Amino acid sequence: MAGKIYSLKTHKIMKNVIYCLVLLILASCQRKEKVLYEELTPAEFSARLADCPVAYLPLGTIEWHGNHLPLGSDGLQSEEFFKRLAIEIGGIVLPKLFIGPDGYDTLINGKEYYGMDCGRIFSDQCTYEIQQLTGSAYWVPDSTFDIMMNGIMRQLSRAGFKIVVAHGHGPSTNYIGSHTQEFKDRYNLTVMNCWNNDSADLCLMCDHAGANETSIMMYLCPKLVKMGNLPQDIATWPLGMMGKDPRTHASKAYGKSIVDFEIKKMAAVIRKNLHLYPG
Repeated sequence: MAGKIYSLKTHKIMKNVIYCLVLLILASCQRKEKVLYEELTPAEFSARLADCPVAYLPLGTIEWHGNHLPLGSDGLQSEEFFKRLAIEIGGIVLPKLFIGPDGYDTLINGKEYYGMDCGRIFSDQCTYEIQQLTGSAYWVPDSTFDIMMNGIMRQLSRAGFKIVVAHGHGPSTNYIGSHTQEFKDRYNLTVMNCWNNDSADLCLMCDHAGANETSIMMYLCPKLVKMGNLPQDIATWPLGMMGKDPRTHASKAYGKSIVDFEIKKMAAVIRKNLHLYPG
């Protein structure tokens, strides 16, 4: 009888121990590494900076991305990607921007049109003439964006960063690629985007609301993707979209492949450049 009571007590103790271990595991899974600049205390900032002096700048917009994606898709994609990259290799993710230049802008009868507003003038894939697309509100002249970027780079250099990775909205990302030497000369910063040495379709944000961006959003922000908003008839090309048709080519698995490839690629690039800054 005593042995049976002992066995029951032991069993109860073991159940409690296992229960506590499960709670600890769940709690550890829920604790997320802090990588967002705005969430860090000065001590946390200093520790992350000393460990990996890399800043990530999500270049976003508030811009029409088809009827199926949110207006902030550029910033949402780049921020979520950078958060994963910062967890993988270190560094700090800056607040995402929602303002930038574009590849085409025009003024007609006192009204501004830019980017995908410009329809067939902007891209052969657009089936419409110039029109203001719902929700787009992000455009600034190249000169204004240049002033903003120089101010940001100057401040990041002052804060102690050595490398800046900036990516997102296409024209903003292209700007970064064309000003790397200038930022190196002015602020002693190694500045880069993510558009190098890509494999086939595994580049980061290489269309506009097409299969590439839609797949990335399906993987990173699935609740925000509304594929049912697109025309069911494949022969009808969606408004304000460039790239492969997401209705036939997009998937969460494809988005994961893109993100996994880019994290591995950019982690290697960053590690290589960090060796240029000993100590």
